[in-house]
Amino acid sequence: MDRRDVLKFSALAGATGVLTLAPVNFAEAAEADGSDRGTGSGGPAGPGGGPGQPDLTRTVTGHLATGAADFVYLPVKVPRGVRQIAVSYGYDRPAVPAGTVGNACDIGIFDQRGTELGSRGFRGWSGGARTEFAISAGEATPGYLAGPVEAGTWHVILGPYTVAPQGLDYSVTITLSFGAPGEPLVPSYPPERAPGRGRDWYRGDCHLHTVHSDGRRTLEQLVALAREAGLDFINSSDHNTSSAHAYLGPLAGDDLLVLTGEEVTTRNGHYLAIGTDPGTWVDWRYRSRDDAFERFVRQIHRADGIVVPAHPYGTSLASQWKFGYDEADAIEVWNGPWTPDDEVSLLTWDNLLTGAARGDGHWIPAMGNSDAHRDPDVVGLPQTVVLADGLDRRSLQAGIRAGRSWIAESAAVQLAFTASGPRGEHAGIGERLSVADDVDITVRLDVSGVPADSLIRLVTDEGQLFAEPLPASGTVEWTTTASYSSYVRAEVRHPVPAGSPLPGPAAAITNPIWLGRE
Repeated sequence: MDRRDVLKFSALAGATGVLTLAPVNFAEAAEADGSDRGTGSGGPAGPGGGPGQPDLTRTVTGHLATGAADFVYLPVKVPRGVRQIAVSYGYDRPAVPAGTVGNACDIGIFDQRGTELGSRGFRGWSGGARTEFAISAGEATPGYLAGPVEAGTWHVILGPYTVAPQGLDYSVTITLSFGAPGEPLVPSYPPERAPGRGRDWYRGDCHLHTVHSDGRRTLEQLVALAREAGLDFINSSDHNTSSAHAYLGPLAGDDLLVLTGEEVTTRNGHYLAIGTDPGTWVDWRYRSRDDAFERFVRQIHRADGIVVPAHPYGTSLASQWKFGYDEADAIEVWNGPWTPDDEVSLLTWDNLLTGAARGDGHWIPAMGNSDAHRDPDVVGLPQTVVLADGLDRRSLQAGIRAGRSWIAESAAVQLAFTASGPRGEHAGIGERLSVADDVDITVRLDVSGVPADSLIRLVTDEGQLFAEPLPASGTVEWTTTASYSSYVRAEVRHPVPAGSPLPGPAAAITNPIWLGRE
């Protein structure tokens, strides 16, 4: 088949439009004469292939014009007796004028169970991170799910992320290998609790990437770096796949809890599924206009996970958050080394806090994660420090949901933030100090492990009401009332870079303490 083949439009139920190509019919080829069986070695086999069946290989080429659908499906009719399916692909990258997007095309695959939105047929996705993959019963390329290659219509999925004005020429090669399927993979999922220290503050990084998506680190390298960073927990969050989950069990330990999750990278923003049941896969093939996001929020919650929009003002294409925050359990306001888009995310979150102060009291906490992919990305820069009843999945999620957490640039940063009333009333981060509107409230911040020239900022629903250099004691106290401040939160900032109109990069940020009676 070549680019002259007719493309037909189809649609995913409840999702964006797609293109479906004419099928590659290996089932017919497998039953034909040996001369029609492609390249390979071995003797003849009967209908449906078998141990002696030579490999079958077919290559499909085509052209996609600018404005092509988000996803292009290539049906592959797979016969019985296949041991492994392997796919490789490539596409052209013509020169484009400055400011014009060039070609970028992702790839993945669904099996005979279908391609519907949320389908059980998902078998893997590598985005644009690799040009080939293979799947068999016992093993699969990272990003893909091992399992039997059963007969039926599979679909290679192309994702033309961006298409140059000249269009995109692609080539996809599929190879089927025949024989006994071999032993299936036995998943080794991580435990959902570690011994911990009882009720305490636990440090974690919930946005991390490995070779199972577009990262360059193995799972072993990732957990080693997490331990070096002094983390108590991490969350597996490779793009659009759950393939890493099955291999994480041996890497967890009494000193490190490993949660399973995913970064869901839609065309209208990315979000984290944190701490879902192992093996849970969350679909990403929709935009905000498709009215599908709420469906997958429910799926994540049913799988005991939480939903966190990631880098809401990310600078890469399609990474800006456009689904709103009504369904979010928390917001990632700090992503990797501090940059101006984090500053905007922080301000957006603060505006949401102000809205909560005049509404029903429901508010969305903040968190921070490294989004580390490869060297020199630093695991644990930043990290979320969570007050939890124990080092286990549900206790950590409860702490994150309640906002009993703060964000630090490293494990060296220590912080305590409290508010107290005149009669001994007391509240910590994420809690409410229930006092009358007109009584004095003492806000106290104790911080260490930050540069001596750091700046302390206290921010309320009115804005920044206190700012001064970090005292030598590391302790700051400030007095307010509930009528003046409906909440107060703390920031520790590095010095302002010369000539910058923005505050200095963050060293620590807390969730708010709410003031006054509900």
